[in-house]
Amino acid sequence: MKEINSRQLCTTLREQVGRMIEEAQELEKLGTEKLNKQPAPGAWSIAQVLEHLNSYNRYYLPHIDKALQDADAQNIPQATQYRPGFFGNYFTKMMQPAAPGKQLKKYKAPKDHRPPPQLDTVMVLKEFYEGQQRLIQLLEQAVLSDLGKVKVPISISRLIRLKLGDTLRFLIAHQLRHFEQIKRGVRSVQTP
Repeated sequence: MKEINSRQLCTTLREQVGRMIEEAQELEKLGTEKLNKQPAPGAWSIAQVLEHLNSYNRYYLPHIDKALQDADAQNIPQATQYRPGFFGNYFTKMMQPAAPGKQLKKYKAPKDHRPPPQLDTVMVLKEFYEGQQRLIQLLEQAVLSDLGKVKVPISISRLIRLKLGDTLRFLIAHQLRHFEQIKRGVRSVQTP
């Protein structure tokens, strides 16, 4: 796999997170009823999608933070280049939003990442913003480390560890994918 400039990768990911924060701020205008409204039977509401993303942040952000702290303690030097791993690249590509005109492959969420049907939308949005701000801070720290040597355990099996760069790419690709779902949900709840 081709090497990526670490600083450029973190900058791109940070910009993507910033855009999602802006899009989430627009969701507040919908109100609790629309945020909790399922666009179709069995489909997640906007609030459920955000809660799903919060559940991933609850897992990954502390593990990323710990991995960065461990790297500091071990004096792992900063690296300017990063080469994605095979599995990290595979998982990231799996999660990326579909290209225009392409069908998005659906995946069933793990049980511990499935949200309840009715949520306190104020709390869900608050947690989402806090998580995104923390993710931005971690991206700023990550660029000072080695995105290839620092490892983070994945949520489905803590025995499997991905490179920090792969973990960040996966986590944000997953969020971007679900923001496409949120956009469809917004169109659905705004249609009479």
